[in-house]
Amino acid sequence: MTSLLATEPAVLVLEDGRVFHGRAYGAIGETYGEAVFTTGMSGYQETLTDPSYHRQVVVQTAPHIGNYGVNDDDAESRRIWVAGYVVRDPSRISSNWRAQRTLDADLIEQGIVGISDIDTRALTRHLRERGAMRVGVFSGESAKAPVAELLERVLNTPSMVGAALADEVSATQEYVIPAVGDRRFTVAAVDLGIKGATPRLMSERGIEVHVLPSTTSAERLLEVGVDGVFFSNGPGDPATADHAVALVQAALAARRPLFGICFGNQILGRALGFGTYKLRYGHRGINVPVFDRLTGTVEITAQNHGFAVDAPLDRISDTAFGRAEVSHVCLNDNVVEGLRCLDVPAFSVQYHPEAAAGPHDSAYLFDRFCDLMETNRA
Repeated sequence: MTSLLATEPAVLVLEDGRVFHGRAYGAIGETYGEAVFTTGMSGYQETLTDPSYHRQVVVQTAPHIGNYGVNDDDAESRRIWVAGYVVRDPSRISSNWRAQRTLDADLIEQGIVGISDIDTRALTRHLRERGAMRVGVFSGESAKAPVAELLERVLNTPSMVGAALADEVSATQEYVIPAVGDRRFTVAAVDLGIKGATPRLMSERGIEVHVLPSTTSAERLLEVGVDGVFFSNGPGDPATADHAVALVQAALAARRPLFGICFGNQILGRALGFGTYKLRYGHRGINVPVFDRLTGTVEITAQNHGFAVDAPLDRISDTAFGRAEVSHVCLNDNVVEGLRCLDVPAFSVQYHPEAAAGPHDSAYLFDRFCDLMETNRA
């Protein structure tokens, strides 16, 4: 059942002054973050528990959310990371044989303030036109304050530009995901906001995955990652991630096979000398078309990023680590979706090949990583 608190008033206030009135969904209170929208029609539990959404208020473009409930198996991390949650029509019941509780029960338990019964189509169109921006969601007594006062609170919150967030979501201690079956490779995975499906898919390919905190040293990275290193997805502005960039550069200098996804793609880009920039409203959802320039195929991908790499699409670039090229491009807007080094064993993609949730078009990239490590070993 939906929360008994759903009769409480709620209001959403964007930093440009646009206001939406609705009903409380989840915990009662107030929250702030960057308003972004995601286009997935399913996979809401994986979205909520994706650390890449830290400090973001997520708007679901699909109108009906919560219909199959939540369970203990589909969470991608130890907690819900979104700063707030916006849905149009929360399901009154959860109906699925795997469901263990309702979505709003998890939101309430973890203190996630949300809003429902608003025109999410209008909100999404507004964000497409104006760009992702700061927002506040207020429910209960907070929603009764004058809008001018609520707007002032929103304007006093920090922007996502310049936000260093990877250390806030990373594991604080190392842990190991053992290989399934015979161990073929040992990989060090730097946790910048890693999802649980990622090391699991690597382990299924015979990789023993040592997940390291974002603050790990280059010495430890190379000591553990005897066959290869991996850099995960994560939140925040890649321009602030100087330590992660130094780790990538150490791996490139040691010619250690390297694979990066999402935030890891941006970090590899910076390590090679490319810049990064903030997208107008980002790519978030499970239906983003990407062109693989190496194979000439199109993949439907799962994505969650608000920043991108600024690298030339029309030529091979000379970097401090040899030649590099753009390997993948988004067919919607020509944003860089992947990088490939030609003189050192390294590549990356901007999207999520673990696809939790999402299509499985890109799972082959983990096999490509294995091939790269096998070739380098030989």
